[in-house]
Amino acid sequence: MNIANLLQGFASLLWIVLVGLMILAIVRAAQNRPMRKAGTTILITAALAIVSSLVAAGLVFIEPQERGVVISALAPKGYRDQALEPGLRWVIPFVEYVVRYPISNQTYTMSKVASEGEISGDDSIAARTADGQEIFVDASVIFAVDPSKVVQVHIKWQDRYARDLVRPLARGVVRDAVSQYGVEQVVSSKRFELVDRIRATLAQKLEENGLVLVDFVLRNVTFSPEYAASVEQKQIAEQQAQQARFIVEQKKQEAEQARQVAQGKADAAVIEAKGQAEARIIQARAEAEALKVIAEALREDPELLNYLYVTKLSPNIQALLLPNNAPFILPLPTPQPQATPTP
Repeated sequence: MNIANLLQGFASLLWIVLVGLMILAIVRAAQNRPMRKAGTTILITAALAIVSSLVAAGLVFIEPQERGVVISALAPKGYRDQALEPGLRWVIPFVEYVVRYPISNQTYTMSKVASEGEISGDDSIAARTADGQEIFVDASVIFAVDPSKVVQVHIKWQDRYARDLVRPLARGVVRDAVSQYGVEQVVSSKRFELVDRIRATLAQKLEENGLVLVDFVLRNVTFSPEYAASVEQKQIAEQQAQQARFIVEQKKQEAEQARQVAQGKADAAVIEAKGQAEARIIQARAEAEALKVIAEALREDPELLNYLYVTKLSPNIQALLLPNNAPFILPLPTPQPQATPTP
C-alpha cells in the first residue's frame, strides 16, 4: 500500500469520526448533557478530514511499470502533455485525474486452439499463398506501450489498443506477407524470411500508433484438409521414388563390384599365364644351354654317353641278357689289343 492510499484511508476515518462526533453531540444535547467543547472538536475534526481528503485526492503514486495520463479540466487541451513518471506525484484535486497505462510487455495471441488465444474459439489467421493455397497461421505479438507516447495512445486508442489495433493490424500484415510466398516456402525454405518481413512491417505500423514491437512469434502453420492429404500423398510418392532410386543404385554397385571381381580374375589369369610362359622360356633356355654343354662334352669324349647309359641302369642289375639278334642301343666300345712289348 502506498502513501496516497494511506492518506485516503486516514481521510475516510476522519469523516467517520466526524459523523460520530456529530451524532454524539446531538444525542447529548437531547439529553440535556451537552458535550464540553463539542463545537470546537467537531470543527477541528472536520477541518482535518477536509484537508486529508484534499491531500489524498491530489497525491498519486505511479508504479514503476506504469505511466499516468493526467486528464485536466484546467489544461487548454484537456490533458497534460507529459505523462506522469513513476513515484509520488501531485495533481489538482477534483479537477484532474489520472489514467494509468502499463508499459510492461504484453502478449496478444491468435490461435486455432480455443484455450490459447485472447478470443475464445478458432482465432487463427486465414491467409492465401502466392500459389493459391489457403493456410492457417497461429501467431503471438509481444508488444509494449512506448513510455514517451502514452498520451498519444490514450488519445487514439485508450485501453482498446490490443483489441482494436494490435489484432487487426497483425492479421493484415500476416496476410499480405504470406501472399508473397508459395506454400512450400512458407513452411520450409522461406519461413525465417517471412517472419522477418512481418516483424519489420508490424514494428513500423505499431510505432506509428505509439506501441513498440518486442517480438513476433509464428507459432504454427496448418493447411486445409484437402491440401494436407495431397501433401501426404506427395510425400509417400517421393519416399517410394527415393526407395526405387536406392535399389537402382544398389544394383549398380553390385554390378560394378561383380565387374571388378571378374576383371581381377582376368588380370590374375593373364599374370599367371605370363609367369608360366616366362618360366617355360627360362626353362627352355636352361635346357638348351645344358644340351650345348652335353654336346660339347660328347664331342670331346664319345664314350661318355655309354657311361651315362650304364649309370642310369638300376643299381640292382648284375647282368644284362639280350637276344642274339638284338643290337645294343649304343655300341659298346671294342677293346683294343694291347701291344706286346718288344723283348
